[in-house]
Amino acid sequence: MIDLKNVAFGYGGALLFSRVDLELAPGSFHFLTGPSGAGKTTLLKLCYGALHATEGQVTAFGMAFDAQSRDATAKARRRIGVVHQECSFLDHLTVAENVALPLTVTGRQDLLGNLEDVLRWVGLARQSGQLPPQLSGGERQRAALARAVISGPEVILADEPTGNVDWEMSVQVLRLLADLNAAGKTVLFATHDLALIRHAKGLVQARVLRLNRGKLQQAGADL
Repeated sequence: MIDLKNVAFGYGGALLFSRVDLELAPGSFHFLTGPSGAGKTTLLKLCYGALHATEGQVTAFGMAFDAQSRDATAKARRRIGVVHQECSFLDHLTVAENVALPLTVTGRQDLLGNLEDVLRWVGLARQSGQLPPQLSGGERQRAALARAVISGPEVILADEPTGNVDWEMSVQVLRLLADLNAAGKTVLFATHDLALIRHAKGLVQARVLRLNRGKLQQAGADL
């Protein structure tokens, strides 16, 4: 679905990482870990076309991002749901309206019937009419996850989605991502929380990858 082959990326002439090979196969679950500044967020941005590789090639659904037209890139990105660590919402819109925003922007009103089910799935059915400033940190993170999946993407890229929440909420977010994977979605979960990765054993079959000192390596045995 998404493949990185011999990928390198750098800023200002200095390489952040190089020779990265990664295959996000259909239905796979990967944890991406590594120290702050190693390039985890940058790697995820390469996976959804927000950045282009300095060297190598990134393909999504069989097409290279750097060879696609703007329209083709936009269509490919609709098949990818992204969850950011810092959740940004439009504060004048309700939770339900924020979650449905990707459908409104792309004109996919045919999927609005899924909104109630998605909000119930993340445990926010009662908060659907509230405004974002009224939500707790954990509720905001679950709303961000709901927004990422409302359009039915095939791949979920989660960038430190538990970085700003407590352990109980971290486990809840992990379980939601495991549910998506069980339903056939491909998941790449970037996190620095090794305890959460260990907790995932038994919840999901996953490969653990570590990005450090410019290289991407498998970190120990698969879960």
